[in-house]
Amino acid sequence: MAFLNLVAATVVSSKEAKGAEAKAVDVLIEELEKRTGVRLSRANSFPDGNTPVIAVGTMDSYPSIEGFDGERLPKDLPILKPEGYALRTVSTTDNPTVSIIGADARGVLYGVGKLLRSLRWGDHLIQLERELNLNEAPSFPLRGHQLGYRPKNNAYDAWSVEQYDQYIRDLAIFGANSIEILPPRTDDDPIGPVMKVEPMEMMIRLSEIIASYGMDTWIWYPNLGKDFSNPATIEAELAEREHIFSSLPHIQHIFIPGSDPGDMEPEPLFKWCEQVAGLLNRYHPEAKLWLSPQVMNGDPTAWKNGFYEQLSKEPDWLGGIVFGPHVDEALPELRRIVPQKYPIRRYEDITHNFHCQYPVADWDLSFALTLGRESSNPRPLAQKHIHNELASYTVGNLSYSEGINDDVNKFIWNDQDWNPQTPAVETLRDFAGWFISCELADGVAQGLLALEDNWLGPLAANEGVELTLLQWQQMEREASERVINNYRFQMGLLRAYFDAYTKRRLFYETDLEYRAKEALREAKHTGALAAVQQVEQILSRAVTEPVAQDYRRRCEELADQLFANIGYQLTVTRHYAIAQDRGAFMDAINAPLNDARWLRIRCALIQEEQDEMKRLMMIDEALNRINPGPGGFYDNLGSYRSNRRIDPGQGWKKDPGYLYSPRTAHAVYLLSGAITEAKEKERGGIPLAWINHINVMLDTPIIVRYDHLDPSTDYIVKVAYVGEIGVEAHKAVQVKLTANDTYVVEESLLVNGSAVTIREARIPREVLSSGELKLTFLRTQGTKRLNIGEIWLIRSEPQQVQV
Repeated sequence: MAFLNLVAATVVSSKEAKGAEAKAVDVLIEELEKRTGVRLSRANSFPDGNTPVIAVGTMDSYPSIEGFDGERLPKDLPILKPEGYALRTVSTTDNPTVSIIGADARGVLYGVGKLLRSLRWGDHLIQLERELNLNEAPSFPLRGHQLGYRPKNNAYDAWSVEQYDQYIRDLAIFGANSIEILPPRTDDDPIGPVMKVEPMEMMIRLSEIIASYGMDTWIWYPNLGKDFSNPATIEAELAEREHIFSSLPHIQHIFIPGSDPGDMEPEPLFKWCEQVAGLLNRYHPEAKLWLSPQVMNGDPTAWKNGFYEQLSKEPDWLGGIVFGPHVDEALPELRRIVPQKYPIRRYEDITHNFHCQYPVADWDLSFALTLGRESSNPRPLAQKHIHNELASYTVGNLSYSEGINDDVNKFIWNDQDWNPQTPAVETLRDFAGWFISCELADGVAQGLLALEDNWLGPLAANEGVELTLLQWQQMEREASERVINNYRFQMGLLRAYFDAYTKRRLFYETDLEYRAKEALREAKHTGALAAVQQVEQILSRAVTEPVAQDYRRRCEELADQLFANIGYQLTVTRHYAIAQDRGAFMDAINAPLNDARWLRIRCALIQEEQDEMKRLMMIDEALNRINPGPGGFYDNLGSYRSNRRIDPGQGWKKDPGYLYSPRTAHAVYLLSGAITEAKEKERGGIPLAWINHINVMLDTPIIVRYDHLDPSTDYIVKVAYVGEIGVEAHKAVQVKLTANDTYVVEESLLVNGSAVTIREARIPREVLSSGELKLTFLRTQGTKRLNIGEIWLIRSEPQQVQV
């Protein structure tokens, strides 16, 4: 039974209310009308009789509502902290009342948001089912997200001004107080095929919308000029910024990344930023400029040291430091380095799955190949942990986002920035209940947690994937049309179908690979060429006789519906995504999950050979590619089985950004044209073991251990090093390899970018007298990541077999 029935309530506020305070009342009335069909009446005085009342105002304006008397103010009202609110309910026959009293205009908005999230609503239904007696204020002063209007993201560029307004409002209801926008010129094309508004016009409109909710406008403004030592470049860059600074009505902060993009050295970077800050303050006197020590290119250590040297001079124009992707110091260390006068803001990557700041821990290769780097990725428990592990060193977070795919993660961060003690499932219930359906609040909340569980451990062994789909399918069958057409429900439903489809294909295509290898094993009886033909027939069944096509079709339907609803760009051709790795994961829904690509290359090479004996030898080599021989060892370091050999370092829980720990990584770029077909054929194909590899940053070593070795023999260590993604082939990482901390196996091996380097070396028996081996791989110079795919440890002397 309802504690308060508010369907006939009057919303009462002061006639003096204006700006964000008045906007909060609009939000309350408009959002309830959208969901219930009921438009609550509005007044500036308390009504007579027993009309339910929702009274809204700040500490200053609330007493100015007509008809106010001392009895209307809660007796136990505390001193409210900035942006905080008191929310009280009084159920009586005489004006049952909900009071929302904010410390300031923002506090009013957040109090309204909390009330909305606490209501049970439906068609002509507005009920409060429990008494509220809340005094709340945010734990962190900065809470928000970047919403960039550019073609690179997977949805925002398709939005109208009204859709942006609604999304900013949604974030505000969950406590956000800042939105970061982008200038028209970034490291992206300025105009995209789905844009409805010219970028400069949208930037101005967004600044107005953000301010209308009393929120702060941040601008992410990278340095894209090619030569800042050239006066003409300086003049042009300043002119562009002056146009923007003078055109936008509201700017509170500018964030300039040190890199990604941008390649200025620290000293000219700081000099340039001083000029930008002066120009900014000419139009926005209170605005602050922030910098990040992000570095991608050149010598990262030298660049960082130069940045910190400039920072130690404590320039007056600098407002604060930003911690985000490509900052190579952990937050505690960064806080130690940065002078205390400067706050640190988080710029957390909540949008990507791998090759990113916070990759999914030990993510299954099948998902990396299909869902890719930027898919719908609710990770509520992981995001809460990441937030809380590092929260104490900063003033809050304004996250990096490339689109709608991280929608759930945004609201988790909002709630954690408001109160880190909030359980993730509580946020999910509020999220589902307010945005989707009160009746499905717990079902959707648990369903989102289940989607996160789908990504835990090896996909083939994850029994929860099918159960997750069954639960989402039941909600799908029983839901109203309104729910079925809700984009947030569609996103969860799509993932449930996609994950189950991927698992079904994994089993099927793994079996096809085994059957193909069986055909090759019969080559001595059938002939090599006949066996190769049979391999192609077997592998092609993944396309000619596909499985679970009802799942795939439902995924396609949902993708089209999401594009129609919110411009979610899940394919390049139908939905205008700029690239598959920019959210178009539906283009990879049928990506091979077995080693078919490698097997086909091998078979093509076999067919080119004229001698049957050589063809049979090549088949034997292919079947034994990973075989280290009797007494030997083979490890694909990105696999679950081999992971046990790797020293975990600090591990994910203490080091979720893997700055000091090895992590499973995915070189999917190797399969996307980065290596030419001729080069691939020359290499003998690209096995999936190269895609799924281990990865470390900078000075963190990769340590691999073996035991039970034969101390009476030498061993050959053979290693497949995976070159860094996106790095030109001539830009190498230099690697040192030692055995048992004493023997130098490789002093300065060069591993070129965007390629795979196979290297063999001998480890003498004297090093292995204990029967144990510790291999330590250390990057000593060059690009910042070291990647290793495979290791073979092979006895260099044949075993003596007694007959």
